[in-house]
Amino acid sequence: MSNARLPSFKFLIGFEAAARLGNYSRAADELCVSQSAISHQIAQLEQQLGQPLFRRKGRGVELTVAGRLLLDSVGKSLEQIRNGLNRIETYMDDSLATIVCPAHIASGWLQARVDRLCEAHPALCPIISVDVTARYIDELDVDICITSEPLKQAGLHQVPLLTDELVAVCAPAQPAHPELGIACIEGDLTSDWIGPFVRRHFGSRRKVAIYDDPRLALDAALRGRGMALVSRLLADDALRCGQLQLLPGYPSLPLGTVWIARAEGDTRIPLIREMFDSLLRFAQTDPPIMSKID
Repeated sequence: MSNARLPSFKFLIGFEAAARLGNYSRAADELCVSQSAISHQIAQLEQQLGQPLFRRKGRGVELTVAGRLLLDSVGKSLEQIRNGLNRIETYMDDSLATIVCPAHIASGWLQARVDRLCEAHPALCPIISVDVTARYIDELDVDICITSEPLKQAGLHQVPLLTDELVAVCAPAQPAHPELGIACIEGDLTSDWIGPFVRRHFGSRRKVAIYDDPRLALDAALRGRGMALVSRLLADDALRCGQLQLLPGYPSLPLGTVWIARAEGDTRIPLIREMFDSLLRFAQTDPPIMSKID
């Protein structure tokens, strides 16, 4: 078969339906064709492959060894095609626009502003993704990216959105407690940059937990388990709502600039540019309250 032409796509669809349902009649009903059409398609497919794909079993059929091998690849291929078509259908919906954003910014700063974003754009249904691999604007499903550094991609309009810092936060009733422990992030403790800062300023604090996700450290602080060292943008909503406060008397560590990017010029739909401008406006008119940095 390496040099033979590929079987008809119609034959493969009929084969997959018959294999999945174990019955030619049910496959015909699902595909809105006659049973004889399914039988004819499979017979032609078997002739082209030179292998029987089904054997009769009661009122239905079952796959041969060759049939099972073919179904494994055809089934996966059709599923990929269906997923691709679904993504295209979603992408063509003018009410949907996708923002890809780091998880800590999405759950902290951005999530707290989604209601305002939708109020400003009533037709909008935002898709918010924290998929760190999706960083190519105007692929099938990426419209706006918020990133910790500029994207290395041509044809983009990208500008600084916010600045971030690592801050110590705790529940409002806890700052004066001398034995207040600290919920740590594993990656920070081992970082050549953040680790020395943590050890210098917080090394004497008892560790109450070590997490691999900063959102869990923030949750520990919200539950009153101790203080947490987290991104200011992650803690933004909790600080604004008074659920947490900055630990007095402790420095913060600058984490750099956060960038926002979209396609340059005309975007897929006008709504994307409008969303982009709204997010910039939110950052400018309602900036995070930064702590004093030593």
